[in-house]
Amino acid sequence: MPISYSCPHCGKQFSVAEQYAGQTGPCASCGKPITIPLAAGGQPFAPSAQMAAAGMGAGGAIGIGCAVAAVVLFVCGGVLIALLLPAVQAAREAARRMQASNHLKQLGLAMQNYYDVFNEFPPAVISDSNGRPLYSGRVLLLPFMEQKPLYDQFDKTQAWDSPANLPISKRSLQVFQDPSGRLVPGQTDFLFITGKGTALEARPEGSHMADILDGTSNTICMIDVKDSGINWAEPRDVDLSQPMSLPPGNNLEANLPVYYDGHTYLIRKSLSPQTIHALGSRAGQENIGDY
Repeated sequence: MPISYSCPHCGKQFSVAEQYAGQTGPCASCGKPITIPLAAGGQPFAPSAQMAAAGMGAGGAIGIGCAVAAVVLFVCGGVLIALLLPAVQAAREAARRMQASNHLKQLGLAMQNYYDVFNEFPPAVISDSNGRPLYSGRVLLLPFMEQKPLYDQFDKTQAWDSPANLPISKRSLQVFQDPSGRLVPGQTDFLFITGKGTALEARPEGSHMADILDGTSNTICMIDVKDSGINWAEPRDVDLSQPMSLPPGNNLEANLPVYYDGHTYLIRKSLSPQTIHALGSRAGQENIGDY
C-alpha cells in the first residue's frame, strides 16, 4: 500500500508505493536528500533485479516526478509568454508613439518660435528668383531645434540635393523620424500640410496666424507619413488642396499630426476625404465635429 511522508527540509508531502521504503533520493520540491519511511512491517521493500535495471528505484521515481514537473512548467511558461507578449508589444508601440508625438511637438514649437521671430510661418518651399524650388521650409526650422550649426553649413542659395548640400541633407535627424517607422538615412516621416486653402499656401504676403480662421487647434500643420521617401530638406509634402485620403501613417490605421497650437492627436485613416480636407484648411469654417 502507498507510504505517505513529508520532506523534513521543505515540508512538502508525498505518497509513493511501498517498494520504495527505505530508499534515499533528492526531494522533488527542494532537491535535498530524504529517506522514505519503512513499510508497515518495518522492512524495506527490495526491488526486483528487473526494476533495478530499469532505474525504478526511489531516485528514478523522484526523477520522473521532476521531469513531469519540468514539462508542466515549460508548458505553463509558454502559455504565460503567449499571453504577455501582446501586452509587451502594445507597451512598446505606445512608447514609440509617445516619442513620435514628442518629435512632432518639437516641430510645432519650432514653427511657433519661428513665427515669434519673423511674424510669419516659414514657407513650405523656398525657391530661387526664377521660381525653381530649392529646399524645404524644414531647413528654416533647424535653428529653432538646436541645429544652428547644421543650418549654418547649409548653402541657402543652392538646392537641397546640390553637391554642396547633399552631404548635409543625407544626415539623419531624430526630430524628423518616427521610431515606429523604417529608419532611412535623411528621410523625414513628418510632412507639411500644403496646398491652396491651407495655412502654408504659397502667397506673396506669407502665412500668418490671423489667417487661420478655423482655429489653430483645428488646423493641421504637419503629419506623419509611412515610408515617405522624402528627404527632410526636400521641398515635397502633402498637398491637401482637394479632398483626399491620407497616405499610410506609422500607426495602425491612423496618422499622427501636430496642429498649429502645438498639440498632437491621432486621426483615423478611415476619416472621410472631406473631413481630412477640412482639418487641413485654414479658413473653411467647416463643422468638423468629433473625429
